[in-house]
Amino acid sequence: MKYSAFFIPSLKEDPREAVLKSHKLLLRAGYARQLSGGIYTYLPLGLRSLKKLEDIIRQEMDSAGAVELSMPFVQPLELWKESGRDEDYGKELLRFKDRQGRDFCLAPTYEEVVTDLVKKNVRSYKELPLTLYQIHLKFRDEMRPRFGLMRAKEFIMKDAYSFDIDEDGMDASYKKMRKAYENIFSRLGLDFKFIKAQAGEIGGKYSEELMVFSEYGEDKIVVCENCGNYSSIDEADSISDYKGALESCRQPLMTKLFTPGKKSVEEVSEYLKVDKDCFAKTLIYETESGFIAGVVRGDREINEHKLKKAAGVKNLFLAKDSDVENITGAPCGFAGPFRLKGHIRVVIDEEINNSEYWITGANEKDAHMANVKPGRDFMPDITANIRSVQAGDKCARCSGRLEIKNAIELGHIFKLGEKYSEILNARFLDEKGEYRFFVMGCYGIGVGRTLQTLIEVLSDETGINLPVSVSPFVIAVVSLNAGDADITALSEKIYGDITAMGIDVIYDDRKLSAGIKLKDIDLIGIPFKIVIGNRTIKDEKYELIIKSGNIKEVFDDLESLYKRVKELLR
Repeated sequence: MKYSAFFIPSLKEDPREAVLKSHKLLLRAGYARQLSGGIYTYLPLGLRSLKKLEDIIRQEMDSAGAVELSMPFVQPLELWKESGRDEDYGKELLRFKDRQGRDFCLAPTYEEVVTDLVKKNVRSYKELPLTLYQIHLKFRDEMRPRFGLMRAKEFIMKDAYSFDIDEDGMDASYKKMRKAYENIFSRLGLDFKFIKAQAGEIGGKYSEELMVFSEYGEDKIVVCENCGNYSSIDEADSISDYKGALESCRQPLMTKLFTPGKKSVEEVSEYLKVDKDCFAKTLIYETESGFIAGVVRGDREINEHKLKKAAGVKNLFLAKDSDVENITGAPCGFAGPFRLKGHIRVVIDEEINNSEYWITGANEKDAHMANVKPGRDFMPDITANIRSVQAGDKCARCSGRLEIKNAIELGHIFKLGEKYSEILNARFLDEKGEYRFFVMGCYGIGVGRTLQTLIEVLSDETGINLPVSVSPFVIAVVSLNAGDADITALSEKIYGDITAMGIDVIYDDRKLSAGIKLKDIDLIGIPFKIVIGNRTIKDEKYELIIKSGNIKEVFDDLESLYKRVKELLR
């Protein structure tokens, strides 16, 4: 492909809306463009890389015995109502009506559709096991799409679903898919780890996330320095060695403290000259069954997954400022766990129950309360572990110290069991002629997110640095002086020879300065470039530059050059 005939709208400067390095490079190098918040166009470079990544996934899925299909992006809402997940997904499920007034939604996932498909077409145990997969669009109406393809509204995923006779069969299918994932991400050269995880809206009996460590990852992984155990922040537990509030926090009676304009724990602790762990902070949440209050120590954060589990709710959102004021009688920042208006359940972390001397909001503007005691000054409805683990906490397994690392989730695999087959009445006849529910597994990979993660993890100071297997082009032939007939002729010969080898090559034939052309090739991340200039013609030396490590190799003839190219690709 000639650069002048291709569509590569690169940018000279980092776009202001991008925060992550990979997001900046996606836009600058002309891989993608945002159409609307969280909705992206894959430009030709990005699409070429995406298709190569999909090919790797397909090869490993096919090798594991999975069969590809394609399911509708638009789904009837009645299927979601039948499973009950129309409420689970809440506002992320984008609903609409067709011209006949029938309810539909854009697919956030495909469990209902694939279960309905197998239910209507697989009758006997003789047709099992069966694993179906697709690489397709999904849409989730994210409240805050951000970081480019990392958290988009519309995105591409590989979904696979296994159907088995029993639990043993499901376990075997799960192991096959897990191995396929190991093969995929090993081929991509990523340092990954499977982490036990929450099943979330997908549900099921057991799940693992495939994580790649990155300082810019949104997910938090908890690692024990002693026993080496890994777990997601939502699954991680720690031993609380909190001894209670310090003497400086203790007051003889529940006492109102004047805190003018001081809302956050940091502001109030500095104003009162007390430690943050003397506070019990109260956050008000909205759920599908009303409002609840969550209470944790002032220097900790509420783990919303644990809070949902403790409160037995599916949806959880921080309450709007107006709702907080109606419930507490005070602006945000002054909430306490007592005298809340309405039927508000109070869920406190177990650490709050272990001490008496807490400072909380007073449910009054510019005021806090000291010496607040659970059971005396307010009655908690639920006491549970609802706190997020912090670095330095004690491991619940071995009492070793925990550290927290940032990571990016690229895959998630589930043992669903009979969750969907039972709800949707998907059954088959076993060898005894009796009806049984399919035992299912579910396996996802974020394809667009994986592409951006490769850019995030592997890029260098000059630009994108994708693996050869995923790079949009493998070799760039760069003519340093497109106006010189000899240079042009030699460049076109090399371009034609390498193309004839079946190698993806881009020929930069633009009439621009050498500096601009070389920088552009580095920016878009071509692994190897052959540079043709005046010295090439004069000295009959052929220069090959390997982007990874910026290694320069020189050859006396084209035959040696081509031989080296083939070696590198092998």
